[in-house]
Amino acid sequence: MKRIGLLSDTHGYWDERYRRYFSECDEIWHAGDIGSMQVVEGLQDICLLRAVCGNIDGGDVRRMFPTVLRWKCEEAEIMMTHIGGYPGHYDPRIRKNLFSHPPHLFISGHSHILKVCYDDALGTLHINPGAAGIQGWQQVRTLVRFTVDNLAFRDLEVIEL
Repeated sequence: MKRIGLLSDTHGYWDERYRRYFSECDEIWHAGDIGSMQVVEGLQDICLLRAVCGNIDGGDVRRMFPTVLRWKCEEAEIMMTHIGGYPGHYDPRIRKNLFSHPPHLFISGHSHILKVCYDDALGTLHINPGAAGIQGWQQVRTLVRFTVDNLAFRDLEVIEL
């Protein structure tokens, strides 16, 4: 069983509350538009960081993190990218990868809109954690925490900053 902290779209903004809310997590997952090495280093200081680069990320972040990341957490297959879309409206750049081998959990960012939904067609849970940074039009900044227990995703919490 692993406790996960999930965020996206920090756009280079560091908030000490990331540390407070993720301090009991086993891993932090960042769904892109990290924006600075300060954010990378701050999150790595808390626990293991898995991340993808986003469309605003510079060369230093792009050299560290891929655009698409696939891995296993517990028994669950996870796929994460920054620009991914939503069930029924997936981005064309990710569609083939997503449909050829659907993960148990698909994570994307980019929209700055928090969304958790299930894609019945793929049998996949989709999470967009919204935006944790101050750049953008969102009125509420959000983080997500949850537990991966074998193939189950439990105890999902939305944290408003």
